[in-house]
Amino acid sequence: MSETVVAKRYAEALFQLGNEKAVLEQFVEELQTVKEVFEKNSKLYTILEHPRIAKTRKQQFLDEVFQSLNTDIVNTLKILVERHRIMITPSMIEHFIYLYNDAKGIAEATVYSVRKLSNPERQALVASFVKRFNKSTFDIHNIVDPSLVGGVKIRIGNTIYDGSVSGKLKRIKQNIVTAN
Repeated sequence: MSETVVAKRYAEALFQLGNEKAVLEQFVEELQTVKEVFEKNSKLYTILEHPRIAKTRKQQFLDEVFQSLNTDIVNTLKILVERHRIMITPSMIEHFIYLYNDAKGIAEATVYSVRKLSNPERQALVASFVKRFNKSTFDIHNIVDPSLVGGVKIRIGNTIYDGSVSGKLKRIKQNIVTAN
């Protein structure tokens, strides 16, 4: 079975559990913390996957590292260690956050711009996206990309809206090349 499918199943199970216990917001915050810990400490995977370290020791390690987190999240991590699937943790967390955002009507957008967007510009983009995509709100992640020359490029899910000067120049070039 593909790792993505397995990650989605764990995320869906954890989402259902959080929904039943009405702690989804807490789960999202804590899972983001777990994701940051795993991203900042790449050796954590090495420890949790090492064949010579006993599973009980790995689980104790998880208890110690994540003692402040909800027991359901820690138990999920323990199950992943036990079943040799700890590597799917980041994609499981991403899918959980996707499920949470979908349930709450929140969408995520990545906006590439030449400079950092001001608050009024962010609010205008959010207002425009809310109307267009029928969502309650948008989380905008702004990435500064000087290669755009001007304008913005927006990524929502798998769709990219390119309103940048460099994107327009590429399309003009492509039209000229295909015309000849």
